[in-house]
Amino acid sequence: MMPELGKYADAVLSSYGISIALLLVLVIASVHRARRVRRELDEVEQRIRRNG
Repeated sequence: MMPELGKYADAVLSSYGISIALLLVLVIASVHRARRVRRELDEVEQRIRRNG
């Protein structure tokens, strides 16, 4: 299932781990920003509705 990496196993596996960690950070940051922007948009829309 996993190819034999020999002496490069540590480097390859750590590269995979770092890549996955960076992807997770990007996804979490994106979701956090989307929630914040949605909340700000809702606030602006409510202000517009109140002021007509």
